[in-house]
Amino acid sequence: MPRGCSPGGFLRALLFGISRLRLPSFRHRSLWRLRVPVSSDEVRRTERWLATARVFLAVSALVAVLMDPQEILSPIWALGLLAFYIAQGVIVIILLRRRPQSTGAFRTLVHGADIVWPALISLFASGQRNPFFLFFVFVMAAAAYRWGLWETVGTATTALALLWAESLAVHLGLVNWLNHLVVWAHLPPLAVSTTDLEPQSLFMRSIYLFVLGLLLGYLAEQQKQLRSERVMIARVLGQARVEAGLTGTLQDILGELLTMYGAKQVIVASQETNSHHVFAGEVRSINGAPTAFHWLESSPADRELYLYESPADACYIVRDGRGNACIALNGEGNALPDIPQTFVDPLAQRQEFQSLITASFVFPKEWRGRFFLLDPVSTSNVEEELRFLQELVRQVGPAVYNVYLLHRLRLRAGAVERARFARELHDGAVQSLIAVEMQIDVLRRQAAINTGAVPDELQRIQGLLREEVLKLRELMQQMKSLDVDARRMLSFLADTVERFQRETGISARFISELEEIDMPQHTCRELARIVQEGLVNVRKHSRAKHAIVRLGSRDGGWTVVIEDDGAGFPFSGRLTHSELDVLGKGPVVIKERVHLIAGELTIESNPGQGSRLEITVPRNPEVVYG
Repeated sequence: MPRGCSPGGFLRALLFGISRLRLPSFRHRSLWRLRVPVSSDEVRRTERWLATARVFLAVSALVAVLMDPQEILSPIWALGLLAFYIAQGVIVIILLRRRPQSTGAFRTLVHGADIVWPALISLFASGQRNPFFLFFVFVMAAAAYRWGLWETVGTATTALALLWAESLAVHLGLVNWLNHLVVWAHLPPLAVSTTDLEPQSLFMRSIYLFVLGLLLGYLAEQQKQLRSERVMIARVLGQARVEAGLTGTLQDILGELLTMYGAKQVIVASQETNSHHVFAGEVRSINGAPTAFHWLESSPADRELYLYESPADACYIVRDGRGNACIALNGEGNALPDIPQTFVDPLAQRQEFQSLITASFVFPKEWRGRFFLLDPVSTSNVEEELRFLQELVRQVGPAVYNVYLLHRLRLRAGAVERARFARELHDGAVQSLIAVEMQIDVLRRQAAINTGAVPDELQRIQGLLREEVLKLRELMQQMKSLDVDARRMLSFLADTVERFQRETGISARFISELEEIDMPQHTCRELARIVQEGLVNVRKHSRAKHAIVRLGSRDGGWTVVIEDDGAGFPFSGRLTHSELDVLGKGPVVIKERVHLIAGELTIESNPGQGSRLEITVPRNPEVVYG
């Protein structure tokens, strides 16, 4: 206490300083801390850390008493109580290790013992070097670590109430009565310090402890609020999923916002920079559950209604009969004194609400927009809520934009793929069928003149049709998504080779040196595609009569060999993967797929006598695409 200042004046100054602190209210706490559940595993770890700290503190106090017992009035009683407290801490640690979870009743019981303990043992010490004062700090730190502000303040208040109850008991002579019982039981007498229990001294100690509890609780509350905000942002970020699409992602994210703020409706409106069309959608709350995302019909007036020009990046507005109360922040999170509110009345004519939260977002050079939370649950610290909302938009916005870009990329990729297949069909099957139709027409005209040429022409046309049927089947196989894993790999390759032989008439065999394989799925998929592509090349280019596909193992990896007795490649000898790349030779598609699984391709070619493709894949390949 400052010199010359009375206890009453000091208390008034202290209470004035506390009133100036921006402490979170109970409503603010209920909106954040209680929204994010704490897992049972996290609770158990917290209790284990506190139990370890409890034992460490008790052992440290015991060592301090043994090294400097001058401040201790009854060393025997103090040492006995410390030993009992250490034993209690060890029992708590054992229970926490054996119990599957820590219940709320168990934590409350342990915390209650921690509150009683410092008030009890502080009776046996006095002075500024009292080693037992740290137990008061520990119990308030434990409350702050477990819970938050109000629990810590309640703990400090309870501890102070126990101290004042002890002071009253000492002045009423309870200690003398206890000493009679102790002497009657032939135990050492109790020596209790009454100096620290005098009203004036105890009054100042109470102020110190209460302020300490208030500050510890305030810091813990802010830390838990920050944790809750991070958890909420991570949960909203988790709703941005490419497989859900843009509409599904917006529905999940807006549903989270609706639940988070307890609003009745959320509206999002956006506009592409090079277009005047405004896209708007909404999610409503019915019986506390969000509805499906619904796109609203757009009109030319939507731009001024939703995407009006305003210096405010986020704002909170409350409507009443006397006007609108508004709190607004700019893009840097600073409060704006006055902003135009001309947008409120037109929006109120379209949507009924009493309060409103708005926040703007901008996607780089392409999209800008704003969303509106109608009738959210109000909080005491609105500016902090708006700053959190700005942070949420800054982190979630890029994720939604990435979903939009990937969705658009998939659409473009699908269009390119469809165009490629259309080109394949036009340049291949369609042209061949037109040629067949023309040849049949010519054959029909010549049949009346020269019937001997008809069988040969029909046989040639039949071969052409068979070739086109095979091309169409290969194209269909490429269009299918390949779902093959290590369990189905052997049977898939055997079926592929058997179908190749049946459709082409080329004698083909599949030989596996392995009975089981533990190959990753992406490796299985690429090797299956390589075998399919290799057999297609054998049919198209080799003019072979026999082909063999062999799967084996070498040096801890896998090998796939494709052999035929056909025309071979336009070179003679054996070339490695790097040599094929330098010379620009070899099948391009197979080389790319081998590269994807970090494999090695080797080709042996003997023109006129056949070729041999050998693909070697390491057991743990570093796959290029992930």
